[in-house]
Amino acid sequence: MKLWGGRFRSKENKLMEEFNKSFNFDSLLYKQDIEGSLAHVYMQMQVGLLSQEEGEIIIEGLKSIEKDIEEGKLSLSGNYEDIHSFVEINLIERVGEVGKKLHTGRSRNDQVAVDMRLFAKEKCKEIIFYVENLKNTIKNVANNNPIIMPGYTHLQRAQVVTFKHHLMAYYSMLERDEKRLNNALDILDESPLGCGALAGTTHNIDRNITCKKLGFKKPVDNFMDGVSDRDYLLELMSDFSIIMMHLSRLSEELILWSSQEFKFIELDDLYSTGSSIMPQKKNPDGAELIRGKTGRVYGNLISLLTVMKGLPLAYNKDMQEDKEGFFDSVSTLSMCLQIMERMIATLKIREDNMQKAVTGGFLNATEVADYLVNKNIPFRDAHGIVGQIVIYCEDNNKAIEDLSLNELQGFSQVFDEEIYKFIDYENILDKGIKKNLK
Repeated sequence: MKLWGGRFRSKENKLMEEFNKSFNFDSLLYKQDIEGSLAHVYMQMQVGLLSQEEGEIIIEGLKSIEKDIEEGKLSLSGNYEDIHSFVEINLIERVGEVGKKLHTGRSRNDQVAVDMRLFAKEKCKEIIFYVENLKNTIKNVANNNPIIMPGYTHLQRAQVVTFKHHLMAYYSMLERDEKRLNNALDILDESPLGCGALAGTTHNIDRNITCKKLGFKKPVDNFMDGVSDRDYLLELMSDFSIIMMHLSRLSEELILWSSQEFKFIELDDLYSTGSSIMPQKKNPDGAELIRGKTGRVYGNLISLLTVMKGLPLAYNKDMQEDKEGFFDSVSTLSMCLQIMERMIATLKIREDNMQKAVTGGFLNATEVADYLVNKNIPFRDAHGIVGQIVIYCEDNNKAIEDLSLNELQGFSQVFDEEIYKFIDYENILDKGIKKNLK
């Protein structure tokens, strides 16, 4: 049974029928579809499109369908075009002819639009929850580990920082991510139910009733926009892509830091895998998968942008392609956020190796130049002097702080005993990162 076909002389071609179906993926929306239908029925009763008795019969039927799905008594399977057909056909089978009145004053266009907005709201809130969990874990791990380590530019040792400060950079990224998600949530919080196919309906419906019942802040302003808008999905998928980019950058650092070349951290066995041939290997597959899945989320965004770019108003069947990519992005990001949170919570930090990397990387060279500037030497001259000091240290296998005062004065007579305190790494941190973050 189809919910359309009265004006057709021939049955739908079997291949076209399969091509047209969306039930295999939009069945995920069964709760939202039933929720939207319950609100619609409530409104129909309020405005007189359904009697009290008719409305109660339909409501009971819809609730029984949801209950049976969740208890496994009704399978989300069968030869249905979409989730809307599944719900309505099963409703009619349960309550009889009165079930056919459910769709009065509604189109599948505004029906699917409200389903997707309800789903997007729910999933956005879930993603925000996972982002907050990761933020809290990052903050806890960072606060417990104010360990000195090298900071990098161009993947070259640059200046001394702390593990806490480095990790908290990702906290700042996630703070922005959360703001973007909340902004997207605020923008999408409008109800398209009542827009009809594109021009509303001549039935005496009340969009404010369904809007309030479904928890939206207001009905959409324009019917044509309401059924054809997918901006809210694009905005969320863009936000998801930025979050995945941040997770991918953090993953890359975890991968580098856990390598034998760095040995800054060790990932827990629970989030690592081994090699099928090399028994000594411990691979950071959790982080690598997050890094890899980032491209997948990017692809879903680009796919929907491409689908939408040439569509005239209002609804077009192309828009059916919004669901699989969005569903996939939601599930992918949710898993990645949870795995990253667990990896951060359980990683072990190798403080000794971080300390060795600091002392071997001339990370106080900038401070030597600052010292010379404080002695009234122009910065460009100071920069050149320190460059010569670094070459000397490399040739003699020494750190700057290991040079004697006589050696330093060979490059400039302004050096005195104060230099050693000035370029001590803890003092550098006290004057820089720690001072400016108080």
